[in-house]
Amino acid sequence: MSSTELPSAPAASVLPKVATVRVAEGERLRSVGLPGITLTVRSRPPAREGLAPALYVHGLGGSSQNWSALMQQLEGEVDCEAVDLPGFGDSPPPDDGDYSITAHARAVIRYLDASDRGPVHLFGNSLGGAVTTRVAAVRPDLVRTLTLVSPALPELRVQRTAVPTALLSVPGVTALFTRLTRGWTAEQRVRGVMHLCYGDPGRATPEGFRNAVEEMERRLQLPYFWDAMTRSARGLVNAYTLGGQHALWRQAERVLAPTLLIYGGRDQLVGHRMSRKAAQSFRDSRLLSLPDAGHVAMMEYPEVVARAFRGLLEETGQAQAVNPRERAAVAGDGDGATENAGG
Repeated sequence: MSSTELPSAPAASVLPKVATVRVAEGERLRSVGLPGITLTVRSRPPAREGLAPALYVHGLGGSSQNWSALMQQLEGEVDCEAVDLPGFGDSPPPDDGDYSITAHARAVIRYLDASDRGPVHLFGNSLGGAVTTRVAAVRPDLVRTLTLVSPALPELRVQRTAVPTALLSVPGVTALFTRLTRGWTAEQRVRGVMHLCYGDPGRATPEGFRNAVEEMERRLQLPYFWDAMTRSARGLVNAYTLGGQHALWRQAERVLAPTLLIYGGRDQLVGHRMSRKAAQSFRDSRLLSLPDAGHVAMMEYPEVVARAFRGLLEETGQAQAVNPRERAAVAGDGDGATENAGG
């Protein structure tokens, strides 16, 4: 079944009631209706008026909650919003059942056009990295800077640990997996996800782990959860096979915005070796390597990612409010290495 076929999940108007999504202190959630989609947007009031807007886009199986720690770190620099892509977080499935990279990028563009917030500082992780790369390539007018955390861009030699995730795109695999894991508790599932996505699962706080279990329990009640996962994985794999102007690496070369690339040395889903190719492809790029980080550096090391982003703002003359104590730390940090990599 392709990602462009009619959705098998029920329409948003008939979805069952499930537990509410957690909202951290200082955050707000709102629902935005757009043609063919309804998006949930998580925001954090900026420290002061006049800050440039930022938009954060999560990865496969994630949600806007993945950015909460980084949003808190950057509330003095940018006006933060994070979106739940269609079918993820608290956003219902898209009306047409299309979970392709192009469809997700179109959802982000529709939101930015409707909200009139562009150009924004655009952030993307994993699947969201592929989505935001496409957005930056086709709509440069909407993007001030681009920050990519372990972006899911095509790899010729996929890591062995990433194969199970890629297999979700194969017809029948999801149904088999759900049968085999029917007896797994939400806690077991969360531990498995953390061991896959974190460089050091021990960096998750007890409160963070409890919140993740609560969110997993909520998601498993959604009738479209596995459909969204499967079709988005299939959409990502399909995007890897596209050639010409639609190829993701070709679009990376077209990105005009100053770009910050962040890769983890312990990433089991996106190979660290791809960092060099990315640095060569994005024309105005800086590369931050975090040896101990996994796939979600913004969750494991939000302070380090925030410092690197502040450095990007300073270097490009877009800094509006930088903590003086952090200024000296921007150029170098004990947890990683940053270098200019632009052509």
